[in-house]
Amino acid sequence: MKKIRKDDLYRHLTGYLKNKGIEFTDGTYAQRVRQGCEILAEVINFANQTVTKAKTEMDTRLDRMRQIIHDKTAPKQGAPPKSQARKTSTRKKAAKRPTNQTSA
Repeated sequence: MKKIRKDDLYRHLTGYLKNKGIEFTDGTYAQRVRQGCEILAEVINFANQTVTKAKTEMDTRLDRMRQIIHDKTAPKQGAPPKSQARKTSTRKKAAKRPTNQTSA
């Protein structure tokens, strides 16, 4: 967002009010409205800077968190993933026993 200049809000407000039939004359009331507009412009600019810094910091920390999660959950180097590792069977194959059938 672009920075708001101190006199921008006051100029827009006086232009808007002039279109509605209200015109400011130089006096204490107009000076107070101008001061209020300047303060509001400063607050808006400061809030925008703060939000931008917070977003940048949050993005940095989120990237760091993603990297940590990746490091903890990624498969170890050199070891095949569990889904591809072959499991060896511990069962022994049963040997065929000779049958003792006698012929008569």
